[in-house]
This record gives sequence, C-alpha cells and structure tokens, in this order.
Amino acid sequence: MKTVTSKDGTTIAYDQWGAGPVIILVDGALQSRAFDQGMAQLASMLAHRYTVIHHDRRGRGDSSDTLPYAVECEIEDIEALIDEVGGPACLYGISSGACLAFEAALALDGRVTRLAMYEAPYNDDSMSKQRWQQYTKELAALLAADRRGDAVALFMMLVGVPAASIDGIRQDPIWPLFEAIAPTLAYDHIALLGEDAGVPVERAARLTMPTLILNGAESYPFMHETAKTLASAIPNAEHRTLAGQTHEVAPEVLAPVLAEFFAMD
Repeated sequence: MKTVTSKDGTTIAYDQWGAGPVIILVDGALQSRAFDQGMAQLASMLAHRYTVIHHDRRGRGDSSDTLPYAVECEIEDIEALIDEVGGPACLYGISSGACLAFEAALALDGRVTRLAMYEAPYNDDSMSKQRWQQYTKELAALLAADRRGDAVALFMMLVGVPAASIDGIRQDPIWPLFEAIAPTLAYDHIALLGEDAGVPVERAARLTMPTLILNGAESYPFMHETAKTLASAIPNAEHRTLAGQTHEVAPEVLAPVLAEFFAMD
C-alpha cells in the first residue's frame, strides 16, 4: 500500500502495479481495496504494459476523509494520484465510479487522455427518476440517523437484492466493512448522481478525449440505453456491449478491451 495527500489534506491509499502509461481504476458504490470485486485482478492483467493504480476513494478503507464532502474533492484525489505517479493518465470507472471518472475527465482535461466507463447508472426513464428521488430521500434520512446498516440494506434492495435475503447478508463477515463506508453512499448517489440521476448529455458533449462506453449484454436493461445515449452525446466516443456480462463484469473479459482501447494513439 502507498499513500498520497490530496489538496485538502485527505490521505488517499492506493496500490500500484506494473510500468508504462498510467491507468487509474475508480470503484463504484461500497467498493474498496478491502472489498475487491475484480479490480486487483484487472490491474494485474493490465500491468504488463501499464502502470495501474487502484485507490481507496475518500471515506473508504485505508483512506481518510475530510468533511464536508464535495465531488470536486474526489477529483482532486485523482489529480493527486496523477501528480504522484506522473501523468497524464487514462481513467476507468465502473458503476458510480464511472460517473466520478466522467467528472474527473471533464475537470482535468489535458491530464486525462482517455476515459472508459462501464455501466454508469444514469437513467432517463421518468418512473426510475421518481424512484431515485425517493431512494435518495430515504438514504439521507437513514444516514442522518446513523442507521448505517439500514442504509446499506436500502441500497442493496435498490439494485435488486430481495428484502428477504438482507438478514442473511447482514451475518456475512463483509457486512461491517459495508457499514463502515455507508456514508459514502451519499457521496455517490446524492452528490455525484444528483437529484434524478438523468444522463448528463449536455455536459457529456464537452468531453474532448477518446471515450469508451461499455455495458454488459446480460445486465440491467436500462444500462444499454444509457450507454447508447452517452456514446451519442460524447463527440469522440465508441460504444461496446460485452457479451455474457452483467453489472459485475469479469476481469478476463474486460482487460483485453481496456488494454486495446488505452493503447490507441
């Protein structure tokens, strides 16, 4: 583990693999180096030709936190990593981490050379927007009451975990890790995705770097529509659907796609 200090004094912990052009991997909600859903494996597969960075986002794992939270601070965390390892860098983000990578690419244009996004959970469906508004309202109330476990359960039900299964999941040894970083759900879902989580097409049109928009063929149906909308809005974007993949994409499927895209001139 290595650390770097962000602009506001927050300590950001990270792991580093390989040598070559820099790729920074950006986790989604409730993910961290301690709860790794394939990022370390992905990094090892890319390390033969790239310097790969996987960090604990602020408020998670071995990274510290500084309140109040702002998306701009997480962008500064990524900038600090670029400075530390020597930029510029390519960014890859998954789920809400793809939304953060998008924001960083906009803010750090010139220091981010390529952007890859896997299933950013924007959704333009009107009913989905209403559900999102209700979810974020309930999430904020639970976190304000320090009901961290209930906040995690609320999120899990949002993404399709049956309510009847939640009690069993609470007994898993991983559950305390989820509760510890539960406040970061507000970072991703209230601050980052916003009031209705709609696709940010006007802002996407401002991206200048080559961008790869990815979704899984077996994932939530709206992800395909979101990916198409994003790819149409971004001037220099391509869209690919990965056969057989769900929202939890397999590193062995993803790695060659990213390696090819990040290697392009």
